[in-house]
Amino acid sequence: MTHHILLTAGGTGGHLFPAQALGSELGRRGHVVELATDERADKYGSEFPARKTHIIASETLRRRNPISLIKTAWRLASGTFQARHVIKSFKPSVVIGFGGYPTFPPMFAAKQTGVPSILHEANGVMGRANKMLAKGATAIATSIPLANPEDSWAAKVTETGNPVRDAVIEASGKPHAPPQDGGPFHLLVFGGSQGARFFSDLLPEAVGKLPNELRQRLKIVQQCRPEDLERVKTAYRDMGVEAELASFFTDMPARISASHLVVCRSGAGTVSELAVLGRPSILVPLPGSLDQDQAANAKLLENVGGGWPIRQADLSADRLSSELARFFAEPGLLAQAAQNALSVGKPDAVKRLADLVETVAANATQKQGDGA
Repeated sequence: MTHHILLTAGGTGGHLFPAQALGSELGRRGHVVELATDERADKYGSEFPARKTHIIASETLRRRNPISLIKTAWRLASGTFQARHVIKSFKPSVVIGFGGYPTFPPMFAAKQTGVPSILHEANGVMGRANKMLAKGATAIATSIPLANPEDSWAAKVTETGNPVRDAVIEASGKPHAPPQDGGPFHLLVFGGSQGARFFSDLLPEAVGKLPNELRQRLKIVQQCRPEDLERVKTAYRDMGVEAELASFFTDMPARISASHLVVCRSGAGTVSELAVLGRPSILVPLPGSLDQDQAANAKLLENVGGGWPIRQADLSADRLSSELARFFAEPGLLAQAAQNALSVGKPDAVKRLADLVETVAANATQKQGDGA
């Protein structure tokens, strides 16, 4: 049976990519998909497998002065009104939320209108927006076991895994070949969809501390903020290091697959892709997060020996240079970590989540047919 399904996600890659993966799978199963998100999704919108994309007003809840709080409340109320209109016209069998504050109005509107909903939590710690929605959701899907389940919704949880994009599946299945003695060492560095200033500052200095014979073997692909590109490029060029830099790579799964080692943050999507692709990593959780969700995510790979989490405060240029030199000397460490990472990958996560969506949608349809 064909269902109308509304996906909703914050306008960043970490929220949109798993929604995109689910949208593709639901489309293959013959369902009609639409997306509710915010204006940040423009860069991904052309690739999203939805019949229509609805831009919904939303606002992050922070400590603000009373006037700002009133404006925030107004934005969320406006977004909820918009979402109710979308639900009334589209008539979805189920609404699926992937986190971020743009998820709040559609999920809240689903609760108000009696439409079943599924909340997907990608991180190992449930975020604030999702916590507010969890009690009212019909079902909750998780990527990994949650560190902070609450009694009011723990019974609704199903561990499906974090859906990865079709491009990740296409790039998977390639064995990790460790760097050969005297051969190139492919290093991939990124810090999220917009890159990370920390890595732009750290990497050139760390690379500069390596012996020249090791530096010359490095082949670096690095994501940088646009304003950092030129200075990082100049630093590598002055050292004679081959480097490809960009503010955004559209083929990141293929680049992860082609790397010997990845240095990156530990967002939920990144950790899931590293596991499915089976690539070793130095993970640097984003510091200062209220929930410390990236530190929880990194434990998935750390616990099986698939990656090496290092706190940003502990990762100096000397420390990173030492870590790189160790992997040059012992490439077998990378090969073993790659295999370990692969052991916790869930390439079928999107199918598990799609099965849950169909079950919830079918139950809702049956209840409507029974007049419940």
